[in-house]
Amino acid sequence: MGQRKGGIAGLWYDDHECVVAATKVREAGFKKFDAITPFPVHGMEEAVGIKRSPIPYIAFGAGVTGLLAGVGLQYWTSAVSFPLNVGGKPFFSGPAFIPVMFELTILFAALSSVGALFAMCRLPKIDPPVIDPDLTSHKFAIFIPEDDVGYNADRCEQLLKSLGAKEIKRLSDY
Repeated sequence: MGQRKGGIAGLWYDDHECVVAATKVREAGFKKFDAITPFPVHGMEEAVGIKRSPIPYIAFGAGVTGLLAGVGLQYWTSAVSFPLNVGGKPFFSGPAFIPVMFELTILFAALSSVGALFAMCRLPKIDPPVIDPDLTSHKFAIFIPEDDVGYNADRCEQLLKSLGAKEIKRLSDY
């Protein structure tokens, strides 16, 4: 589990104001700050500076691996290890192998996607911090942690207030 750290959180009631504020916080030089929203907000990834996720590439690679595993498994079992001539069908029969190849492709891609998501998000998190219970329904927040570049509690508080935060919360070792 990650270490807990304090910081400053600013709360907004409007998602568009929060997106604008996130852009300004990034322009102010902060790198490790986070935006917390109750639902996906269009443009927030760009405002916070989140890069494209590698999960689609991981899923594709695992899917190809699953496809090759399916072909290899069926080829080995039907043509090399235990070849049986059933109704004159060839030992390596592509159409007969399609269902297993498809299922292994989906299985490998899905499991690798979930595993990569858990690893990248550092899940499971036991006893996650609660900045404000209303962040799950109608409030939006920007959290600047203490270990961010150029962190100064008073400066961060003034910045968030100037960007229109309705509430400011200081979190020490949340």
